[in-house]
Amino acid sequence: MEPESQSSSTINQQGPHGALFLVLGYLQLPDLLSFQRSCRSLRDAVAGDSLLWRRIAVDPPLSSRLTDESLSRMASRAEGKMRFLGLFDCTRVTDAGLMNVVRRNPEITKLHVPGCTNLTADGVVRAVKWLTEHKGCVESLRIRGLRNIRIDHLDLLKSLVFKRNVEQVPQQYFYGNWHSLPPNSDDRRLIDVDICPKCTNIRLVFDCTRENCRTMKDRWSECRGCFFCIARCEDCGGCIDSDYIGDETACSHLLCLECWLRLPKCNLCNRPYCFGHEKGSFASNSTSGFVCEHCNEETEALTNDIN
Repeated sequence: MEPESQSSSTINQQGPHGALFLVLGYLQLPDLLSFQRSCRSLRDAVAGDSLLWRRIAVDPPLSSRLTDESLSRMASRAEGKMRFLGLFDCTRVTDAGLMNVVRRNPEITKLHVPGCTNLTADGVVRAVKWLTEHKGCVESLRIRGLRNIRIDHLDLLKSLVFKRNVEQVPQQYFYGNWHSLPPNSDDRRLIDVDICPKCTNIRLVFDCTRENCRTMKDRWSECRGCFFCIARCEDCGGCIDSDYIGDETACSHLLCLECWLRLPKCNLCNRPYCFGHEKGSFASNSTSGFVCEHCNEETEALTNDIN
């Protein structure tokens, strides 16, 4: 056998480098699943270490493929010691699938199921109630987008969660956090939704970021509400009225006049992008500035017509 072939054979017999096993605890779920498919030793390490599965967060695009059966298989690897369950836009998970995982993991303290449209308010209430009755302590609950949720559901969930967290100080929630924080982040609120003081629907309710609004009690109550009731600047999250809305933006989102003037503008149409849509801009041929997506498409179309 040639020396090169002998060396390759020796490496294959030795398996992966030991350092790879040290990083398993820092991997997100998609990377963890990819690692276990790479070789037998990593597959056994991932599947056999219950510590890796005490925190399960399923984000898009993986969430669209998650079913009750696959969730149950993943949860079984935690061996009943799961502490965090985050299902983000997992539209195929049902009440039965959620309850199955909860019953096998009574130590869950953070339950995040936003956008899981196949779950019902009754199903989530049953899960949280079961955890509370079995000496659990739900410290964080995310239920945005839950179907058929009523005020009595929310009141019951609050009573169950706040009963175990009596010293929790209410946290203000700003519209900017809705875009800047990753889905599985913890913003220290117990429950993400509330009753909108304007329309009385159960939705994400935002506080105003403007200092004068937060210091004036009457003004604070006027500009606190859901996205549909209070117009907010996409960049700073402050409340805005028709007199203080900036001109048109490149991304069609609302900006207050102050942010509109502050943000950089497209070199061609003089319209700004909000912070969340800056990736849609294209570098300009000039020394500074950018060209928005709309102007870039028009420029390319004009160039193609000329050619």
